[in-house]
Amino acid sequence: MSIAEQDLTDLSSLQAAADFVKAVTRPTPLARADWASALVKRPVYFKPEHTQRTGSYKVRGSYNHLATLVADGTLHAGDPVVAASAGNHAQGFALAATTLGLRPTVFMPATASLPKVDATQGYGATVVLESANVDEAIAAAVAFGAQHNAHFVPPFDDPLVIAGQGTVGLEILDDLLAHNVDDVSCVLVPIGGGGLISGVAAAIKLLRPEIYVVGVQAVGAASMYQSFKSGVLTTLDSVATIADGIALKSPGQLTFRHVQAFVDDIVTVTDEDISRAVVLLLERSKALVEPAGVVGVSALLSRALATTAAPTSGSIVTITSGGNVDPLLLMRIIEQGLGASGRYLAINVILTDRPGQLALLARAFSELGLNVIEVDYHRRGLNLSLNEVEIRVTVETRGPEHRDTVVPALTARGFSVSPA
Repeated sequence: MSIAEQDLTDLSSLQAAADFVKAVTRPTPLARADWASALVKRPVYFKPEHTQRTGSYKVRGSYNHLATLVADGTLHAGDPVVAASAGNHAQGFALAATTLGLRPTVFMPATASLPKVDATQGYGATVVLESANVDEAIAAAVAFGAQHNAHFVPPFDDPLVIAGQGTVGLEILDDLLAHNVDDVSCVLVPIGGGGLISGVAAAIKLLRPEIYVVGVQAVGAASMYQSFKSGVLTTLDSVATIADGIALKSPGQLTFRHVQAFVDDIVTVTDEDISRAVVLLLERSKALVEPAGVVGVSALLSRALATTAAPTSGSIVTITSGGNVDPLLLMRIIEQGLGASGRYLAINVILTDRPGQLALLARAFSELGLNVIEVDYHRRGLNLSLNEVEIRVTVETRGPEHRDTVVPALTARGFSVSPA
C-alpha cells in the first residue's frame, strides 16, 4: 500500500457512518436547479446541505466520531468533550454531543459572530471566547481536553469525521439512483480543511469511479489547491476571503492524502464569483447559502470548470454546504454580488456649481431608467475647480448590458462622467 493509500476511508467505514448519522440528520434530497441548468446548458442538481440540522453538513462528522466512541465504550453519557471552531463545526459538534448525552465545551475566537455563538450555546454547549483566531482556539481546546480529561473532536483531519462527511456522497448516489439520473459526469465540492471533499470523493470514487470529482476553493484561501497542484502540503502565510467557513491556511495531512487519492482536480473562485452566486441563489432558488457553501455554484457560473478536464456533457451535482451567515455580512455580500452581476453601478459626475445642475442629472437618470441608491456630494477635491462639484452616485441598473450604456449615455448628454 502506498503512502497516499494509508488510512483512507473505505466503504465499510462510510456505511457504518451512514448507519450512525441517520439518527441525527434530516433528509436533504437532490434538487434540480432549472435556472442553473439553463445558464450552463446541462442539467445541474444541488445537494442542499445548507438545510441540514445546524445549517450545514458538519453535524455528520462530529456525530459519527462521537457515536463510534460511545458505541465502543470509549465515551459514556455525561463525559466531557471539547472542540474548537468559528462556526459550523461548533454547532454541529454541540448538537451531536448533547444528542449523545455528552457535555460539550466549544472554544471560539473572540471575534466569532454573535449568531454563531448564540446558536452553539442553543445546542447545549458551553462556549469559551478567549482566542484571537481559530488556531489559538484549537490550541486552547486541546489544552482544556488534557486538563479536564475531555475528548477533543477535530474539525476535519480525522478518519471518523471524514467518514461522517462522506455520507453526503452516499446520499448523492442514492438520490441519483432513485430518480433514474444515470448521466452524472461531475460532482463539485467545497474545500476548506478538506473533510467534506475527502469523504464525498471517497464515496463517489469507490462506487462510481467514472464520475469526475472537482474541489472548489476561494482564491484568497487556496491552501488545498496549492497543495494539490504542487504535490506538497502547503501552508499559506495569510488568507483573505468573504468565505470565512473555508478560510484556512493549511489543509490536514489526512485530508490531503484523500484528495490526492480520490479528487480529479481543484479550481478556485473569486470573492466576486462567490457574492454573485449568493445573490443568484437568493433570487432564483429562494435559498440562503453562506459564501463558503456556494463556491461549487460559483465554479459553474464563472466557467472555472472549463479549465479542468471534466466532461463537457452530462449532469452536474454541486453541494451547497452551509447556510450560516451573519446578517451584517450578508448585507455586504448582497451589495457586492449585485455589483458583480451588473446590477449596481457607482459613477463620479462633475457638475458646474450652480442651481439646477443636480436636477438635470436626476432627469437624465430617470430617462435612462436608473434607480438612484446613494448620493455623495463633494465641493472640494484635487481635480475640482472653484466652480465645480463632484457627485458620487450609486445607481441600480437592469443588468450588465444596461450598466454598460450608462457612462456613454451620460457623456453624450454633456456630463463629465467616470466610473467610481
